[in-house]
Amino acid sequence: MRMSCNVNGEDRTADEVQVHESLLFVLRERMGLPGSKNACEQGECGSCTVYLDGTPACACLVPAGQAAGRSVVTVEGLGDDGELDLVQQAFVEAGAVQCGFCTPGFVIAAHALVRRGYQPTDEEIREALAGNLCRCTGYEKILDAVRLAASRWWSREAAET
Repeated sequence: MRMSCNVNGEDRTADEVQVHESLLFVLRERMGLPGSKNACEQGECGSCTVYLDGTPACACLVPAGQAAGRSVVTVEGLGDDGELDLVQQAFVEAGAVQCGFCTPGFVIAAHALVRRGYQPTDEEIREALAGNLCRCTGYEKILDAVRLAASRWWSREAAET
């Protein structure tokens, strides 16, 4: 089947999509967007998290056909004109990127939290990131990155009002 959706602000079409294929597979293999990672294929690790119509979703659990006609934003789609998004930049600066396999999911989850425009508590950060697993870190640098991103987001929002 042919599947069309809006990916990272651009209308995209994938041909020969099979009924059993996930949105993750289509994004990575048919649309050439390798940012979201394929790890557990069970929605347990968060590495494949994307925005689906503005809500974080595990792309490995979404049948590709269910994404037809909808809006998908991957980690590649967060930045503008080749520049890193504020959250992506905070992850780099805080040293929260190690092997990088879990990073796309953490970035989307953190982005969903900080775009609310306030300074979340550590408990709120942990809760927002609870669906993401990292095998390399003790999570502290990831928490630092989210705190930094939230602070910058909040400062930017305050300056614009």
